[in-house]
Amino acid sequence: MASFQPAMADITLTRDDMKFIAALVYEQAGIVIREHKEAMTRGRLARRVKALGMSSVAEYCAFLKTPQAAGELPELINAVTTNHTAFFRERHHFDHLRREVMPRLLQERSQRRGRIRIWSSACSSGEEAYSIAASCREAIGARGDLDFRILATDIDTDILARAEAGIYPAELFERLPPDVKPLLKLEPGAGRGEARIAEELRRMIAFKRLNLIERWPMSGPFDVIFCRNVFIYFDTQTKASILDRFVALLSPGGFLYLGHSESLPQPHPHLRLIGRTIYERTA
Repeated sequence: MASFQPAMADITLTRDDMKFIAALVYEQAGIVIREHKEAMTRGRLARRVKALGMSSVAEYCAFLKTPQAAGELPELINAVTTNHTAFFRERHHFDHLRREVMPRLLQERSQRRGRIRIWSSACSSGEEAYSIAASCREAIGARGDLDFRILATDIDTDILARAEAGIYPAELFERLPPDVKPLLKLEPGAGRGEARIAEELRRMIAFKRLNLIERWPMSGPFDVIFCRNVFIYFDTQTKASILDRFVALLSPGGFLYLGHSESLPQPHPHLRLIGRTIYERTA
């Protein structure tokens, strides 16, 4: 009996379809897909073509133009966003948070029950948020009178589910520098070759989906905002708009951390540079 193999999907991405996808992603998420990212975009779209059982990228693009595609738009954004992160990535930010920022915040709140809020605004698979929690937990120590919370948000729903679970390959923890390795407390019971972040760190964090170009439901204020390796995906106008909204939610004296390859889209009257990609709100 002859066996039939399913036909391979046509993953050709025409110039017009590339322009359409780039415009749609920009409209939905503010993310700029540049022309030299065509091969990457084609590969990401091929995953959605396969998942939906379609025959070509062209068919997928045609589907996205119909009203029935509303539920697919988050999946498209998930597919084209890049999630590259690591525990204690750009180490100097966490050193600054642990040694400079947290002692100051704790001192300011020493006379009464204190409220401290930190926002990881593009948390990806959670490594940044857990690194924040680990750094702050060490600074807080045995003190139990704090109203302390970390908000961790991302546009990618799939990656957020992984972040909230807090389960990672054990080798990621084994490779950490010896001075920060003990900060990331782990619990037993994960699968073979895996490790899970301990509950005492997980319960410090609330993971939520958030599109940075849409309305933000939280009112702040935040003492610290991490927005690292995010601005590189936005144009100048979008960056300036988001920056203004960050500053509006930062407490006076609060801190904003950007990625190592990023800078402000333009000087901001309420931010001053105090370290490598570390900004303080002045008023």
